[in-house]
Amino acid sequence: MKLTNAIFAGLMIGMTHGMSVKAEPTKGYFTMDAMGCMLLKECTDGVDKIYSSGDLRAEFPNSDWGPVSAEFDKIMLAFEQIGVDVHLADSKYFPVGHRGVYHTVSNHFYLNRAFVHRPHVLMSVVRHEGWHAAQDCMAGTIKNNMIAIIKNEEDVPEMWAEMARRAYALMPHAIPWEKEATWAGKTEGMTQEALESCARGTMWTDYDPTPMTREWLVKNGYLNK
Repeated sequence: MKLTNAIFAGLMIGMTHGMSVKAEPTKGYFTMDAMGCMLLKECTDGVDKIYSSGDLRAEFPNSDWGPVSAEFDKIMLAFEQIGVDVHLADSKYFPVGHRGVYHTVSNHFYLNRAFVHRPHVLMSVVRHEGWHAAQDCMAGTIKNNMIAIIKNEEDVPEMWAEMARRAYALMPHAIPWEKEATWAGKTEGMTQEALESCARGTMWTDYDPTPMTREWLVKNGYLNK
């Protein structure tokens, strides 16, 4: 895959999520149209910004947040430092089965309330979508609309690669990013470390860019040769 294709794919993901819609989704709830309405901040009913595990405890008091609170709060701190806002949103804004979404254009991250009352599910979603934010950072800056893979594709364990191939069979262009995001989603600390690297401004020293990513970073003035 050429890097230019990868960069454009990241841009198109953001553009698709940011479709122009009215405050009330024109195609109804539980659709991509409803998600676009939320991402544009036109639909705001039932969408609440959160800051820490304390907000999870307040929202879901019957769940045991102790085992995941430290990692979650470190991720949330890194999100704050790099400019990513995190929201809990009603399930009506997500297509059926979607647990969360990171929007590369606005750098906002939305969690589906219907799923994240379970701590292990919440962390899987936060790590997965948080990895996409780290990919955003790898592609020059989080302030553009582009994403780049962080790991060499052959480094992704086959079990996670196969899971991504099956889950995204209808979106084959997304598989290179989703393979490593799937891996990160199931690996404690992996996303936290990448986001903290982004916040420090050491992304390209902590993670050696792939050859095609490095070529693009040099071409666009983010790295010297």
